[in-house]
Amino acid sequence: MNDAADEARVIHQLRTTMKRQCARFSLLLLLALRATPPAAAEPPPDLALLRDGRDVPGWRSLGEQDFVNVNCHADTWTWQADGARCTGKPVGVIRMRQPVTNVEMSLEWRHLSSGGNSGVFLWAPLRALEAIKPGQLPPGGIEVQILDHGYTEQYEKSSGKKADWFTTDGDVFPVGSSSMKPLPPVAPNGKRSFPSSRHTRGTPEWNHYFIRAVDGTVRLWVNGHQVSGGDDCSPATGYLCLESEGAPVEFRRLRIREVAAAQKPPAEAE
Repeated sequence: MNDAADEARVIHQLRTTMKRQCARFSLLLLLALRATPPAAAEPPPDLALLRDGRDVPGWRSLGEQDFVNVNCHADTWTWQADGARCTGKPVGVIRMRQPVTNVEMSLEWRHLSSGGNSGVFLWAPLRALEAIKPGQLPPGGIEVQILDHGYTEQYEKSSGKKADWFTTDGDVFPVGSSSMKPLPPVAPNGKRSFPSSRHTRGTPEWNHYFIRAVDGTVRLWVNGHQVSGGDDCSPATGYLCLESEGAPVEFRRLRIREVAAAQKPPAEAE
């Protein structure tokens, strides 16, 4: 009887241990999946051609005639044949004349001073643009951030805090009244999508962004590499804006392509 009881006790202990190990493994696996970025989509078919500055069927160039000043000064933005130069002062935005829903955008940018700050706003609601004054940014939209690497050092020096809530390699995040489910890795506040890898070049070098904003999802490629984005964006229609935020920045080869939701390219599947 004692042998049988001992055997039963051992079997029970083994089963309990195995259950605990399985539960621990499952928890570790779940945490690993949450921290691991999703597999990158295949590069968009037009990406290499757009980065080379070639004309690609279906894409149209954007110029001064496509934008409206929202709350910048008359001399904040200066347009040339292939792009625009922004003084960065005052803080503000210009927007496209018409709202967009499903689009892809290709652009090149470079900061002209260390620590420069700018960005592209997607799906900014009209109400977020109507009342803002010079010195303000829209309280709504999805921002695709454009930061120079020097911004990190300047922030830590001026604030005395660690720069752990942003990066300088292509953060994507909702602003104000807008919402988004960020792709991992995610910032400590749970709202920003941090880049899964770092490919941004510092001033005064040029960088290329390819942005896909389709059906409430955003994906960003930096210099040919998919790095960040988000799902379930709300609202998922609105104005596309270029941002002036305190330092000179240049944009060139601004191009856009409207994408019908039912015709999303296979590369979008993940």
